[in-house]
Amino acid sequence: MTKRALAALMLAVLAMSPQMLLAQTRRPAQPQQQQQRPAEPAPEPESPAPPYEPQLLQLAEIIGSLAYLRTLCETREAQDWRERMATLLEAEGRSPQRRERLAGAYNRGYRAYSATHRTCSEGSQEASARLAQEGEKLAKALASRFGG
Repeated sequence: MTKRALAALMLAVLAMSPQMLLAQTRRPAQPQQQQQRPAEPAPEPESPAPPYEPQLLQLAEIIGSLAYLRTLCETREAQDWRERMATLLEAEGRSPQRRERLAGAYNRGYRAYSATHRTCSEGSQEASARLAQEGEKLAKALASRFGG
């Protein structure tokens, strides 16, 4: 991870939205009388995950949680979290599998708080502040240890 990408990520760490994964539509079954399409080539094997992958997934989950909580409490930077996750996906989503893991972590964080926080309360605001601190620490640790 380059210092520039990590710096962008750190700026991103401080709120997004749950619709990161595109909904997939199913095609209706085709009659068997039609010709079979040739098999698609097997996807290229994914390169090994970097050593900071667990921390990066944790960071994506925190961003998802903050996206929900900051939107719920209508803070000024609530919409910034979507852009921050997009920046992270652009910098680190080198393969479809990796992008899917990062977006899945974001969505898990978002859903975790949406299941328990329905209105902006003191608890929601406290959780948001705690998550922002945790995300900032994590981003700084990633930048200092793995930044190029």
